[in-house]
Amino acid sequence: MIAPAPIDSLQNLSAKVSQFAQERDWRQFHSPKNLSMALAVEAAELLEIFQWLESDESHQLSAAQRVASEHEVADILLYLLRFCEMTQIDLIAAAEAKIKLNAEKYPVELAKGKATRAADL
Repeated sequence: MIAPAPIDSLQNLSAKVSQFAQERDWRQFHSPKNLSMALAVEAAELLEIFQWLESDESHQLSAAQRVASEHEVADILLYLLRFCEMTQIDLIAAAEAKIKLNAEKYPVELAKGKATRAADL
């Protein structure tokens, strides 16, 4: 048996997620509404891992917490890719545009070292 090719790009990962859903006839369930709700649920599951940890503890996860975190971030990424496919959002272009917008909202000279909302800078 030939090993599957490694996933080496966001486009390849997105294609693999799409194929996975297509093989299971899940497109019918993957509306933007359902996918956005699934994203929120998975983000909440990630939050649950950290819920009662002190800030310092959150940097030093147990092996079980690390594995659980890996599973949740993977779920978030996979649902996000599927959401972007179903809504025809170019994730890379959207991220680049948002980074540019954030750079304008949070100029280094005003925001460096501060956890302050843009309106309060």
